[in-house]
Amino acid sequence: MSGGGGPAGALASLDRRVIACRACPRLVRHREEVARIRRRAFQGETYWGRPVPGFGAADARLLIVGLAPAAHGANRTGRMFTGDRSGDFLYAALHRAGLANRPASVARDDGLVLRGCRVSAVVRCAPPGNKPLPAERDRCLGFLAEEIARMPRLRVILCLGGYALDGVLRALRGAGLALPVPRPRFAHGAVHPLGDGGPVLVCSYHPSQQNTFTGRLTPAMLDRALGRALARMDG
Repeated sequence: MSGGGGPAGALASLDRRVIACRACPRLVRHREEVARIRRRAFQGETYWGRPVPGFGAADARLLIVGLAPAAHGANRTGRMFTGDRSGDFLYAALHRAGLANRPASVARDDGLVLRGCRVSAVVRCAPPGNKPLPAERDRCLGFLAEEIARMPRLRVILCLGGYALDGVLRALRGAGLALPVPRPRFAHGAVHPLGDGGPVLVCSYHPSQQNTFTGRLTPAMLDRALGRALARMDG
């Protein structure tokens, strides 16, 4: 399972397959159209316009999972949660927690380094209206399941939103992990130990503009959720 170069080499191989994927015609059309038209503020930039791989090392003990790349964020920059307000909010929190060497993520070559964590998503292409179809999600789940399997030190998954929790549970079940009954439910700050060798799941509201601008998710709330994840990383 580990492939050449151990877990890091296997994860790099997975990332290359993610980037090359064209399995969902609707998502391919959308991501490439966005990259061609571009937002006015970014007319001088060349958009990534491809599926976005995870960001962080294979030996990370914490995996942070969101919904999907933003059309003018990760779909533009090529790195998860990079180049938009959601990413500003998330990486500032990671920096406060000691998980990132700087508080902002603006481009793939900005020098940002994560410490002990990796950032990913359930769906790897920017979807129209930020709403992937169920079939698109299901085609992408194999990537997430493999990503989890290729992180040998993984202890905790922080799920950003109910969609992320559902996707993580589907990926784990597809990889053969027996899930607890009743099925874990989303609530901000909830902690779900899966047992049987599985990771601990911690839940947080997604750092979307809608959530952060309205105060549904505050920096202190995300800090507390990250604190709960960090407290379980050595378990």
